[in-house]
Formats: sequence, structure tokens, C-alpha cells
Amino acid sequence: MTDHQHAHELAYAEPEKTRSLDAEFLSGHRFPYQEDISLVEDVDLLEATPGEDLNWLEDVELLQEEGVPAVFDRYSNSFLKIYFAIPEGRENEIARKVLVKHLQSGNSYGILLKEKHTKFPQPELGPWVGGSRTVGSDYKPPVLEGWEKPAGH
Repeated sequence: MTDHQHAHELAYAEPEKTRSLDAEFLSGHRFPYQEDISLVEDVDLLEATPGEDLNWLEDVELLQEEGVPAVFDRYSNSFLKIYFAIPEGRENEIARKVLVKHLQSGNSYGILLKEKHTKFPQPELGPWVGGSRTVGSDYKPPVLEGWEKPAGH
């Protein structure tokens, strides 16, 4: 095959697609609470629940991602895989504790984006952490260098 033929094939090749993301991909590493159950055992789910609304937590269940137990972090649209043995009958409880630990620690990619992209004041770590600093009080839209608004806008 000549270089020209190879380049022609590449021009029409389908690009690689990512079907799902996980927290490790977004952060570039695993978090200790993904590997050690003792780091989530002390998470108080009732205390960490904002207001009296437990409904959001009831929707959190243990799932599987690429054959590994995982919990879905809707704030970053990614899976948080769990690498320790989960005691039978505690699957959803442990998934919820891992997720809450992830959110409270500020490691959720969605939380990491808040400071730059939040358009209105809100707690950085969300309602899961009392006394969390406020972000979004001075939002300024990002400006692409060299780009100008079209006339009339």
C-alpha cells in the first residue's frame, strides 16, 4: 500500500469513540476511597444529605462499568469504579458512601469545573459540605483569543 492509499483510507476512517468516562480517566489517577472500604465506612449518609430530601440518594445504586462495580457521578457524567470487596446486602449503601465521599472531597470533575464556569453563587462542594466556600459570584464568560463577536450581536 502506498502512502497515498493509506492517507486516503485514513481520511474516511471512523474516529475512535469513547462510550463512557470514568473518574480515573478525568483525573488521571484513582482515589484512595475507591480501593479501601474503611475510608468510606464513617460517611454518614443522613448527615450528608442536603435538607430533608433523600430522594436523590435513593436513585444512587451500585452499577457495573467494564465489569467492575461502580457508582455513577451525575455531576461529572462519569463512573467511579470501586475496587474493594463489597459486603453482600450493602451494595447500594457502599455505592452511596463512595459517591458522597467523592463529592465531599471535591474530586468530582464537575465540582472542579465550578470555580471557572459557575454563573451564579453556590457552594463549591455543594450542599454535602457545610461551610463550603462560595463560587460563581464573579462569573466572566471565557473569551477565545483572537475571536470577535459578529457585527450586530
